Amino acid sequence: MRNLVLLPGFMLNHHLWDDMQSDLEALGALHFGDLGQEIGIRALAASVLRNAPERFVLFGFSMGGFVAQAMALMAPERVAGLALLNTSSRPQTERESAGTLAQIELAQRTPFKGLTSRALASSLHPARSGERALLDRLQAMALANGKEVFLRQLQTLRDSDAESLQQLRCPVLIVSSDQDKLRSVEESEEMARQIPQSRLELIRDCGHMTPMEKPQELAALIRDWMAQSAL
Repeated sequence: MRNLVLLPGFMLNHHLWDDMQSDLEALGALHFGDLGQEIGIRALAASVLRNAPERFVLFGFSMGGFVAQAMALMAPERVAGLALLNTSSRPQTERESAGTLAQIELAQRTPFKGLTSRALASSLHPARSGERALLDRLQAMALANGKEVFLRQLQTLRDSDAESLQQLRCPVLIVSSDQDKLRSVEESEEMARQIPQSRLELIRDCGHMTPMEKPQELAALIRDWMAQSAL
């Protein structure tokens, strides 16, 4: 039985994949990685590897994509294929780090009430940024994670394995969305140039939350990539 390991993004959890679950289950047994218990990309990668099957196809969404890249470089013999969804290989900028520090300081002294309305809306296509059902699902995941996970994930500053990505030898799918305000198409194109056996796909009329905004289209891309790659 084929194993699929799925990693969510910042303050998300396994419910990110709810709209795709039946399609993904047709491809293999699902294993959901926990990105809330460690601080640091490599520490998270090691933690997921400890709990993962011996060999698997790995899917990393957004923040989970950084962890997935680290896992594939740490244990290439275990990762049969790698899908990088709405993510990047760019390190955190000084400006982003400064903003993160300010968030940490504020979060440490105030009760956690979930993500801000602005943060939630910015993750969706502009036309769907006021769609209550999607916003409520995103907020529910953030609240389920809670303050401690929020602080740990804020402290997980992104570094870059960009120069090492050329070492990857497994099939790699890179998916970007044309209306993603958090991770640009250019970042996906950079990864595609860095990774020898990569396939780049663009989903149109979609924001950052591809598994929730365009689940059927994303599932079809994954199914086709896995078939063509003999995974």
